[in-house]
Amino acid sequence: MRFPLHLTAGTIANQTRAALQGRKRFPFVLMLEPLYTCNLACIGCAVERHTGKLADRLPLSRCLDAVDTSGAPIVSLCGGEPTIYPELPELVSEIIRRKRHIYLCTNGLLLDQKVYGVIAPDKRLVINVHLDGMRETHDRVCAREGVFDKAIEMIREGRRLGHHMMANMTIFKETDVEEVEELCQLLTSLGVEGMLVSPGYQYESVTRDIFLTRDEIQTKFKRVLAISKKYRLTSTPMFLEFAAGLRDYDCSPWSTVTYTPRGWKGPCYLIGKKFSEEWEEFWNETDWDYWESRQDSLCQNCAMHSGFEASVVRELPKKPGDMLRLAAWNLLG
Repeated sequence: MRFPLHLTAGTIANQTRAALQGRKRFPFVLMLEPLYTCNLACIGCAVERHTGKLADRLPLSRCLDAVDTSGAPIVSLCGGEPTIYPELPELVSEIIRRKRHIYLCTNGLLLDQKVYGVIAPDKRLVINVHLDGMRETHDRVCAREGVFDKAIEMIREGRRLGHHMMANMTIFKETDVEEVEELCQLLTSLGVEGMLVSPGYQYESVTRDIFLTRDEIQTKFKRVLAISKKYRLTSTPMFLEFAAGLRDYDCSPWSTVTYTPRGWKGPCYLIGKKFSEEWEEFWNETDWDYWESRQDSLCQNCAMHSGFEASVVRELPKKPGDMLRLAAWNLLG
């Protein structure tokens, strides 16, 4: 299976509960940002996500409250750089105790110091190392030499220790899509369990001209769609077809909720129009109909998996052929 049985079962159970409760909208994933501190300042990252002080991090109790409140079966630990979070071992342990699934999203630089030998491998923990290309490209995006080599070393070591390892790559305006295939080939040889390839997403606070227009996304993702036939990409075929301009979906911004040191970020992971301390304020006062429609100017060039993979799932009951295709994709991947 492309995704392990326990993860698939947990996701389906979450959707079933929501359906039985008559809920039209519900979180699939919690993006949990325990801190805004990072050891890199990548050119495509929002300024607020790598300039925070460690003292301003979320307390462990608030992180766990967010896990419980959201009810999402999957928790993506990001930031900032989550391996810097001093309470990371306790946070991971408590999330696993709650039978949630964790994607630890990291640049990989501190895995040998903060994770390996400290946090035991677990079927519910996946270490997701970010790579934006091969050596020259990735080091340029990260604005530091040696980051690529360290990340590759840490993927090898993680596999040796028995951790579940995957990688994700962001495609920017200048990304050579042939390099995407080269990286997929390398990562496959290292034994990673999946690769997520996403269009560059423009945070409100990033003004550099490195992000893709809708047309540019579609051109590059037609090639990514072809690459997905050869390598174990974790994006669904329907999402990749959407990114390639071959089908269309409304957004599902509520499917991936984000909790940060400033509170619940609304309406979505990329757009922080409002931060709310209380879940009820965030959930009940966000104009989901408006943001689903993609009519806002900030949404015009967005094709992020965090907004649209849930839309694929929402549309499956209307398209039995897609449902069968998705089942085969997961079972045979």
